[in-house]
Amino acid sequence: MKTMVVGSRGMLGTELMQALAPHAPLGLDQPELDITDSRACEARVCEFCPDVIINAAALTDVDYCEWHEAEALRVNGEGAGNLAAAARTVGAVIVYYSTDYVFDGIRDTGYLEEDAPNPLSVYGRSKLQGEERVRSLCPDHMILRTSWLFGRHGRNFISTIVNAARNGQALRIVNDQRGSPTYAVDLAARTRALVESGCRGTYHVTNNGTCTWYELALRSVECAHLAGTRLEPVSSSQFPRPAPRPAFSMLTNARMLREGFPPLRPWPEAVQDYVYSCLSAG
Repeated sequence: MKTMVVGSRGMLGTELMQALAPHAPLGLDQPELDITDSRACEARVCEFCPDVIINAAALTDVDYCEWHEAEALRVNGEGAGNLAAAARTVGAVIVYYSTDYVFDGIRDTGYLEEDAPNPLSVYGRSKLQGEERVRSLCPDHMILRTSWLFGRHGRNFISTIVNAARNGQALRIVNDQRGSPTYAVDLAARTRALVESGCRGTYHVTNNGTCTWYELALRSVECAHLAGTRLEPVSSSQFPRPAPRPAFSMLTNARMLREGFPPLRPWPEAVQDYVYSCLSAG
């Protein structure tokens, strides 16, 4: 399976390169490939002629996107479309990562793959645009929605909390937004399994279970043996951010389970693995 991973040096892309190592993937990132350049995408894809293109390149800073809408739409929307069109040209499968932020979070049950999106933020709209372009430009596609990603390569909520706790900071953490933390290691491994099984269409892929950001912070400092850290639960209104967040964005991994794939391990186990392996040294 000739595979191309775009965004190969990011948090998820680095894990994908490892998970897909038996397929000797070609990894591309900035500056080797700018996904907003349609001609460059087509040229690079036609040169390599992959069977599978995995697009892990994205603008993921939710608040930055809120203030830079044109850039977010260009990268997450148009860029996704450029790679999808290039994939169609060579007959490749395109894999695109989307987000729980395509939903508004106004319900209190998990979102299914078939539920209608209604994003609240520029980031959510840009990722939804990416979904729509991928679907329309490359029928041979797989869209993987995930949420609250953390991992060994790059800044994330857990590392930020643990580092602040080690510095003795008292922390105020939002406790009225609920979702499913997802470990990039687990997402990459499941991506490989889905690709190798020939899956197509839209799937939700997260670690099992849900929590609030406050509960995630509690678990993180517990695993780092910093249980004495002062953590104060607050509401979203007490901690305003530029971009609105969905209050309840659990992604029910229904289709994956229906098709016989086991659930990913519970999020507390994944957090423990990450903290022990990456943050235990301080």
